[in-house]
Amino acid sequence: MMDVLLGVVGRGWVAESHHRGRVSVVRKDGRILLALGDMGVPTLPRSAVKPFQAIAMLRGGLDLENQLLALAAASHLGQSIHTEGALRILELSGLGTSDFQHTADFPGDPASLGAWLASGRGKEALAHNCSGKHAAMLRTCLIAGWPTDGYRDPLHPLQRLIRATIEEYCGVIGEPVVDGCTAPAFVTTLPGLARGFACWAAEQEGPGKRLADAFRRYPEYTSSTTHPVVRLMQQVPGAVGKVGAEGILAVGLPEGIGVAVKISDGAGRGRFEVMDAILTRLGHPVTSSPGEVRISSELSEALAR
Repeated sequence: MMDVLLGVVGRGWVAESHHRGRVSVVRKDGRILLALGDMGVPTLPRSAVKPFQAIAMLRGGLDLENQLLALAAASHLGQSIHTEGALRILELSGLGTSDFQHTADFPGDPASLGAWLASGRGKEALAHNCSGKHAAMLRTCLIAGWPTDGYRDPLHPLQRLIRATIEEYCGVIGEPVVDGCTAPAFVTTLPGLARGFACWAAEQEGPGKRLADAFRRYPEYTSSTTHPVVRLMQQVPGAVGKVGAEGILAVGLPEGIGVAVKISDGAGRGRFEVMDAILTRLGHPVTSSPGEVRISSELSEALAR
C-alpha cells in the first residue's frame, strides 16, 4: 500500500513525528482532481458513512427532522444534547434504553464524562457515540414494518437498503465487517468516499438534501459543541463533514466536490490540518484544525500544481 507523507510534528527545527496517509479530491461526476497515495486500497470509512446510512433510513420512512435527524448520522460525544436527543427518538418510537442492541460506552466529552461518573453511572449504550444512529435504526424498522430483532444482520432489510445506498453514493467492495457498535461496516475506496460526499453536498432535493440541511443547521448534533468538524462546517458555507475512526475525514462542498483523507497510523492527528490546506486551496479558507501538525512539502507541492 503506497502512502505519502502528509504532515509533520516538530519542536523547533526537529521533526518528532511523521504522519503518512492518502488524499482524494473528486468531483461528483467522478473526475479526480487530486490523488495522493494508492487510490485502489479497500478502505473502511467507519462512521464517515453514517450520512449514507441515515439517507437510507429516510428512504425507508424515517420521519426525523432537524436536530434529531442530524443525531441519526452522528458520532456524538455524549453531551446532554446528544443523550437527551437519543432518548427522544426512543420515546417517539415507544421504546426505552433497554431496547438498544449495540455496545455500551462512556461519554467521549471530558466534561460530560466527569458528570456521568460523578452520578455513579457506568458504561451505557445511551452514551455510545452511535446511540443516535441506533435509535434511528430502531425507529426506521418500526415505521417500515421490519423486525427490530436482528436489524444489525447484513441480510436484514434495513442493512440491505443501507448497503444499496452506500453502493449508489460511494461504491461497495466485498462483504461488510463488524463496526465498533456491532452494526455492519461497509468497505469502499477513498475516491469512492470522496465522490459520495461530493454528490451528497450538491443535492438539491430529497432525503440527501434533508440530511445535509440538518448537518448545516445543527453541526453540534453530529459530533460535539467543540469538535473541529463543527468549526469546519461553520466556516465553509454549505459544507458537510464527517469523521470516521482510524484517521478518516470526509467533506463535501456544495459545488459538488468531495475530499477524503485517511491518516495511515489511525490516530487521526493531522487530518484537519490536511483538510484545511486542501479546502483553502479549493477557495474555501478554513482554520478548523488545532494547528499541531505542519503539512508536508509533498502535500504543499501537490496543492501548488
